[in-house]
Amino acid sequence: MTSNDRYLARGPRVGIRHFTAADRAEFTALARESAELHRPWLFPPATDAAYDSYLLRLQEPQREGFLICERADGRIAGYLTINNIVHGAFRCGAIGYGAFAHAAGRGLMSEGLRLVIQHAFTELGLHRLEVNIQPANELSIALVKRAGFRLEGFSPDFLFIDGAWRDHERWAITAEMVSGRAGRADVGGV
Repeated sequence: MTSNDRYLARGPRVGIRHFTAADRAEFTALARESAELHRPWLFPPATDAAYDSYLLRLQEPQREGFLICERADGRIAGYLTINNIVHGAFRCGAIGYGAFAHAAGRGLMSEGLRLVIQHAFTELGLHRLEVNIQPANELSIALVKRAGFRLEGFSPDFLFIDGAWRDHERWAITAEMVSGRAGRADVGGV
């Protein structure tokens, strides 16, 4: 199997695929190299034990994890998880994500996010994706704005991150919001 065979979806520069145990060394090394970029917003697994625990959680039915990889060489550019997946009448999930330092500012996460959105709304059968972002995290807010998410509210003391309860803005996108833009050039094929 070539690395391209593993991709669930492909864009011009990136493909998305699931996490595997074989990704541990690359992922944790990139997480350590990118610690300055991630702080104080997120803390991806940077040790073998933390990665193994994370990978185990991604096997739970209410979670899906995706690596965003550069198609040219297969290198991991970032990751995105869909958590708290609820089916039935809700069909919603909450996303979290991070880029690695070597990929930051290159548009790879924007392309990968669009691929995951499309996968979530088609293959996973979801209708809505939500993301909660700390108000000062301007890069993350810019990423979801580019993808077409709308601001829906503010949640004080929402998540416990880096030793304190942090305020978050609530952003969301629905399948109708994506399908309503299907022919436009600025949505990257989504």
